Amino acid sequence: MSAAGLLQTIVRELERADIPFMLTGSMAAAVHGAGRATLDIDLVIEPTADQLRAFVASLASPDRYVSNDAASEALEHESMFNVVDTRTGWKADLMIRKSRAFSETEFARRQPMYCDGVQLWVASLEDLIVAKLEWARLGGSARQIEDVASLLRVAGDSCDVAYLNHWVHAL
Repeated sequence: MSAAGLLQTIVRELERADIPFMLTGSMAAAVHGAGRATLDIDLVIEPTADQLRAFVASLASPDRYVSNDAASEALEHESMFNVVDTRTGWKADLMIRKSRAFSETEFARRQPMYCDGVQLWVASLEDLIVAKLEWARLGGSARQIEDVASLLRVAGDSCDVAYLNHWVHAL
């Protein structure tokens, strides 16, 4: 299964389970025009416990790894769990939406877009920039800063600088 195939499968099952979601990370940056090679899919999800159980069960397959225990723990701690295509190594990181002002705002601002032929919800360009700056601060990753620079080049004058300033200072 390709990255696009894994993304299609996960989006289909999220929609079937009625779980709100958004694409973020490097694939979202690519949708906004600032792509780079990546081996994972990053999705923020907002499930109930019942929705999450149904979603995880729907992904059960000899060709996919997903742990119900890891998913339940992620829900409890607002952290993440993985879905891995065991044949190809493609991985999806599913992050539970955090209960904080930025995460709530970011999720509310998601936009319908297309990625690899799949219509889905994608983090806005500004929210992706803020998230990547936060990931860079937490992980010390120069790659996140490079992604931010690429996103800012793509955005040009259309970027909402006041919004960025607000959240960068708040976080």
